[in-house]
Amino acid sequence: MTSEEKSLLVRAVPVQPQGSTRRAFLHRAAIAGAVGAGSLFPFTLPGPKASALLGRDDRDDDNNDLKRRDHDILIAAEIAEALAVTTYTNIIDGSPFFSRLPSDDQGYLVAARQEEMSHYLLEQSVTDEPTPFKSFFYPKGMFEDAQTTLNVLVTLEDAFIAAYLVGVRQFSTADLRVTAARIMGIESDHRTLARVLAGDVASGAQGVAEPADPPNNNGYERTLCWKNINQAVDALTPFADMNAAKAAGFDVSISFGFDPFTPKLPNPLGEFISFHGC
Repeated sequence: MTSEEKSLLVRAVPVQPQGSTRRAFLHRAAIAGAVGAGSLFPFTLPGPKASALLGRDDRDDDNNDLKRRDHDILIAAEIAEALAVTTYTNIIDGSPFFSRLPSDDQGYLVAARQEEMSHYLLEQSVTDEPTPFKSFFYPKGMFEDAQTTLNVLVTLEDAFIAAYLVGVRQFSTADLRVTAARIMGIESDHRTLARVLAGDVASGAQGVAEPADPPNNNGYERTLCWKNINQAVDALTPFADMNAAKAAGFDVSISFGFDPFTPKLPNPLGEFISFHGC
């Protein structure tokens, strides 16, 4: 991307007082996320269709507890993927800078939307339940200001990566753990490509402005020190719950609906095929 193209994408962000820095914003979001976070989970065991996949593997925990934990992680993942689809949809359909991007950068955003929808449908096929949240809130200026759009996008992809790493740690079967790792790898692609678009700097889930050169700036994926799926739920709650959104300073005057569709993945070689990873 040329300097001129980047200038079309990212407007200069003025220095803000300490009380309104990105770190403070994320801190408020985390606090808000702790309010009623449990409401994101319908604590029920999966139906018969999911039971075979969510069966006992190599752990000593009670089998029903394992199935419940698997189910809770998958429902949290559905919420995250519905949020991702909604985010990419509104960037593509509503952000004024999208049409000014080079075609290959537009293609990244379009493909990411397809991939996130595929992830959602895969998870729903296991739980036999849709996401409990079908509309979402965002920070002010989310789809008008390019820097806000990209900072939030990187933040969300950071959170998705860490959430799927919780799945790698906590899922009860090898098939689910490998599936979580496979999806996490795609979220990592999305994070890097979002940073390609980010101009000079981008802020992620840790609330620190990081140079966007190089965009692939991780030696290892960041766990955000999350070891329990409730930590991922806390981080996503301001996007899904109006009260938490208000507490985080999000714009609650408008919500953006999740509109499912049938995805078309970019390449058959990269399709899911099976839970066995073949």
